[in-house]
Amino acid sequence: MIPKPEEKEKVIKLRKRGFSYSEILKKVPIARSTLSLWLKSVGLAKAQFQRNTQRRIEGGLRGAAARKRNRIATTKEIKDRAKAEITNISQRDLWLMGIALYWAEGSKEKKCGRGAVTKFSNSDPRMILFFLKWLEKVFSIKKSELVYELYIHETANIEKSRIYWSKTLSISKREIKTYFKKNKIKTLRKNTGEDYHGLIRIRVRRSSNLNRRIDGWIDGICKTTTK
Repeated sequence: MIPKPEEKEKVIKLRKRGFSYSEILKKVPIARSTLSLWLKSVGLAKAQFQRNTQRRIEGGLRGAAARKRNRIATTKEIKDRAKAEITNISQRDLWLMGIALYWAEGSKEKKCGRGAVTKFSNSDPRMILFFLKWLEKVFSIKKSELVYELYIHETANIEKSRIYWSKTLSISKREIKTYFKKNKIKTLRKNTGEDYHGLIRIRVRRSSNLNRRIDGWIDGICKTTTK
């Protein structure tokens, strides 16, 4: 057993070399209260203080990275489980899902206005692809009946976004009409960077009556669910 004076001397030397309390306790098995008492008046040199600070920062970063990995793994597990719960989707399911989606994101005819064609706008490629599948499966609408419009901020990478949407929608870049949004000098927009590809609007030619029909279905859903 090392005598207490030797333990204290060893503790102080380790501390002056920049060891943390946890590291010292691994080398000298004493009570933490005793350690704190012995080191109460022992300071660290600037370089050692910086070293300890850096180690705390690095430890924090490692902890954050571990939490991020756990969050990603948990998210994947939850999403995979949820995805497996979706099996067969019937034609009626598809029809109702499309009505609800159009209700949220589609264009509506104004009461005092002229007929409005069927239009759907979103920046989420999954929503756009679902809407296109809905038009095809429910109404047998062909690609030749569609107009593709890209609305994007003028400071974005326009060409890259056109390539992205042409690949996503399996169409030529020439088929995408591009309209620019004017940037404000001061903006708090979050839709910037590599993942920003603008908003796509799908317009169905000569489809005012289809738009009215969808609106009637929406009214029917409201009437049925509020009885």
